[in-house]
Amino acid sequence: MSTPWRKNYIEGHEKEDGCVFCNALAKKEDNSKNLIIHRGRRAFVIVNLFPYTNGHLMVAPMEHKASLELLDPETRAEMMELASQAVVILKKIYHPHAFNLGANIGKAAGAGVPDHVHMHIVPRWTGDSNFMSILGETRVLPETIEETYERIKKGWE
Repeated sequence: MSTPWRKNYIEGHEKEDGCVFCNALAKKEDNSKNLIIHRGRRAFVIVNLFPYTNGHLMVAPMEHKASLELLDPETRAEMMELASQAVVILKKIYHPHAFNLGANIGKAAGAGVPDHVHMHIVPRWTGDSNFMSILGETRVLPETIEETYERIKKGWE
């Protein structure tokens, strides 16, 4: 079933060819166009273009691999360190009540990009799953993706 939110926002975006993470990495300048907040040695932090809440970030390896066990231990360790740094920064900027951290590995698990493993860092607030998202099938985000990018980028620096 296609919800109004999904139809207007997600389905309204042009689907790009190739991997969204690899495409973002290929852009030399990090800004609100590629949404990359930080590039590490083996992994990077990027704003989710289709966020569940404001500040929804993802950490992905630079290598195009489908699952965590296919990555070397150093890359997995860097991904965890970047996820931890993201939590600290998001706490300072958004003051969430809690976080969801996790990875959807494979299409059956809900991965939107099943061929390039990534972790989600989702700030959560008491009541953020309210009648708008449940009954109205609509998400309310009080800032644009570009504003989210600028706030987090400034906080990361």
